Amino acid sequence: MLTFIWAEDENGVIGDKGTIPWQLPADMTFFKETTWGGAVVMGRKTYDSIPHPPLKNRENVVLTRDLNYQAAPGVKVYHNKEEIMDFICAYRGDVHIIGGTALFQMFREEVERLYRTVIHASFPGDTYMVPIDWKEWKLINCQKGTVNEKNLYPHDFQIFDRIKESSVQNK
Repeated sequence: MLTFIWAEDENGVIGDKGTIPWQLPADMTFFKETTWGGAVVMGRKTYDSIPHPPLKNRENVVLTRDLNYQAAPGVKVYHNKEEIMDFICAYRGDVHIIGGTALFQMFREEVERLYRTVIHASFPGDTYMVPIDWKEWKLINCQKGTVNEKNLYPHDFQIFDRIKESSVQNK
């Protein structure tokens, strides 16, 4: 299954100057548990922003236009959507698009599930999630996150599945 996984503030901000503009350990735990054992596909800037890449116990895939780009050993590097689609089709497990915005835009027609963390606060940022046509999606799970001394912001973990074509036409 092809998924998107991201966290956004109430204005759709997902990043600022190549970093995540908030500290929310519960979201990091959700991300790790959701992607563990699967594949994560990311752009080069997202890969380079990871403190100690690659992400452990996940197949790491980087998309870059730079034909000379070298990632850590074991990381797959591809240069176009077709190569990524071939990987997705051959992979036996969930494939998670984790950013950046260009990858979310590139795969928005193919994605089947959305894992979205909504942080009920506003942060400065220069990177926003691509627009999602929410009429194409059904919320299948929403869990309120716990606010505590480590997780200072109210947040929700949401999971959406794409509504199948036939069920949209029958409405």
